[in-house]
Parts: sequence; structure tokens; C-alpha cells
Amino acid sequence: MGERRRPGPPTRPARPGQTRRQAAESATGGSDGVGDAASGRGSARGSATRSTVDLPESTATLESPEVAAGLTAALHANGHGSPRQRLLDIVTRFSRARVLVVGDIVTDEYIIGNPARISREAPVLILEHRDEFTVPGGATNPGVNARDLGAEVYLAGVVGDDPPGHRLRAILTERGVHLDGLYTEPGRQTSTKTRILAGSSQVVQQQVVRVDRVDGSAPGPDYERALIAYLLRTIPTVDALIISDYEFSVATPAVVATCLALAREHGKVLIVDSHGDLARFQGATALTPNEPEAATSLGMRITDQRSLEDAGERLLRETAVRGVLITRGREGMSLFERDCVPLHIPVSNLTQVADATGAGDTVSATFTLALMAGATMPEAAVLSTLAAGIVVRRLGCATTTPAELSDSIVEFIRV
Repeated sequence: MGERRRPGPPTRPARPGQTRRQAAESATGGSDGVGDAASGRGSARGSATRSTVDLPESTATLESPEVAAGLTAALHANGHGSPRQRLLDIVTRFSRARVLVVGDIVTDEYIIGNPARISREAPVLILEHRDEFTVPGGATNPGVNARDLGAEVYLAGVVGDDPPGHRLRAILTERGVHLDGLYTEPGRQTSTKTRILAGSSQVVQQQVVRVDRVDGSAPGPDYERALIAYLLRTIPTVDALIISDYEFSVATPAVVATCLALAREHGKVLIVDSHGDLARFQGATALTPNEPEAATSLGMRITDQRSLEDAGERLLRETAVRGVLITRGREGMSLFERDCVPLHIPVSNLTQVADATGAGDTVSATFTLALMAGATMPEAAVLSTLAAGIVVRRLGCATTTPAELSDSIVEFIRV
């Protein structure tokens, strides 16, 4: 096993308004970066010399004995005793966290039908309606994921005064999410994604088509000011923020700037899950893009492990964040930290996949809660891949619970 620590001092240039000394402090875990909790100050961060696991085959999973052994060794290198017990203890502390999720609010609708016959009107299936339901989507999905994992969750965003918005509010209220920061803007359409699935109750339903009704306009001036006022009141009182940016225009420059400035001022963990330009989120604690999002943001192609690692290092350097967790579908996740070699983490579930929709939101929520509970970034990443392996077994944007996550830890972490 190679050491994760990189030799030599960091080479990050000073950001605008920084002295060279401040830049050096930021790069080495000093006072300038967002979120002291993520750096491990006040938490059991342990040694920075951690092992790395390379995955030459995309089909490797945590069920592979050699991969499980390598991950266990990587976690063991933190010097905290039993990796399994460490992770179990971290999960028990999720309920102490208070998390604010800011971003684009989406209602996810599902219509399910049994395939009946081919239409006479066109070469398309006729489905006999069997069921329909609504689930939280967009920024509400990391919110309900964090909530079901035990955290106190606050939501900030904008919806319309329409049936999808009303249904979403009712669901979120029932789930126990705080909605003081969820504003209803007259004339706005609540962004809605309607998925139509075909299949009987005896087989896995397959998505046939998706219909999107998206309002990509920025909140009106009054509602943007209301959002910012809510952020000013709320960020000092929570432990962490998640910016969930689907590029539907709620993450305006003013909203992003407010989140970054307040998180830095108050030492809050700030995790960014964005479909857009990641350079907007300078100095956040960590980014959690998927591989295509990382490539698009950097204007490059990711074709192999070398280009993947180049992308991760560039994001670290160009955004001044502490960590980058790139999700890679069936190929797992790759974690990049300052002054450490990359850690490539396999998927925990490759065969029992019903629907991967929203799994990235589960990752950002779990990663955030784990950092708040004292986890190192490798520990948080392992917990995130275990949580994602649970939710992809379910239809639609799904969540998991501390009990399920603890069972998965016991199953996959051997020591």
C-alpha cells in the first residue's frame, strides 16, 4: 500500500484579497478555508498518511475480498482502531447535525402502467395506468436524505403556487423538513420532472419517457432578497450547508456569494453538488460532482484513470476546496484531497440496481453528515458509497436510514 500523503509544501497561489501567508494557511488547514469541521480540528481526524486502493477493473466491488481488505487498510491507517466500529460510531452521531440545503426545488412525479398492446395510432406502447406518486426531487432530495439519516434539515429555495408545489410542500412537511426558507413566488411554475414507467408488479419497471417542465428563470428581486435574508439568519445557526445546483437559476451569484462568505465567516462545512461551473464555488469545503459534470466544468475529457486524476487535481487547485469526491456510476467514486494521493473507492452494489436516480444526492447528504460527525474524508466517502448502494435498489429518488447504513457497514467492512 502506498502512502496517501504527498511530500513537500502545497503550491496553491494566493486568491484575490489573500496574502501569501493566508494562502499558505488555507492550503495547510489554516484559518482561511471554509468549514473547520472538515479539516478535523475538534474531531478525530488522525494521521494524514492513508493508503490508496487502485481499481484496474470497473467490475470490482466491495464484495471482492481484496478490495474490501484494501479499503479496510486505508481506513485503518487513520489510527483510530477498528474501522468498522469507527464508521458505526460516526453514523450514531448523524442525529446531532443541523443542515441547510439551498438550491433548485423540483417535484418528481412517477406514472406507472402495465404494458397492454401497441397503439394503432403510432408504433408506441399503450400502458394501462396502475399507479402514480410524487417524491421530492432536486435540492429537496439531499434534504430528505439527510433528514431520514437523522439530521435536522432546513430548506431554502423557491416554488410556484401550483399543484406540484403544494404536493411537494405537504410531503416535506410530513417528512419533518423545516420550510421557513421555501418561498412561493406567484407566477412561477414549480419545476417538475414526470417519469412514465412500464412494467407489471412482477418485474422491475422500466422508464419509457420523461417529461420536464422546468422554470429556469431566476427568482424575482424580492424573492432573491428574501432568500438571502433567510441565509443570513440561518447559516450561523446550522452546522453545514449543501448547495444543490441543477442550473435552474436559484443559485444566483448573490446567493452563492452569501453562502460562501457566511460559511467561511462562521466556520461551517459547505458541500457543493452542482451541474454547472464548479469554479463559482471558490473555497467550499468539498465538491461532489459526477464524472461528466467534472469534465464539463473543466472543459476536458475523462477517458482513463490518469485523466480522472488530472481532473481531480485541477478541481482542487482551481477551486481552492479541501476535497473533491467524483462519483463514477458503476466504477465507484474517487476522492481527492489536498496533498494526498487519490483514493478510488468501488461500488458496494453492482448487481441489485433498480434505479440510480438521485443517488448523487444521497452521496452529498451522507458525505456532509459524516464530516459533521467527525469523519475523515475517506471515511465519509466510504459511508457515501455504502449509502448509494442501498438507495439504487429502489425506484425513484430514494433514501436510507441509520439502521440500514449500519447493517451495510457490518456487511462490507470486515475489521
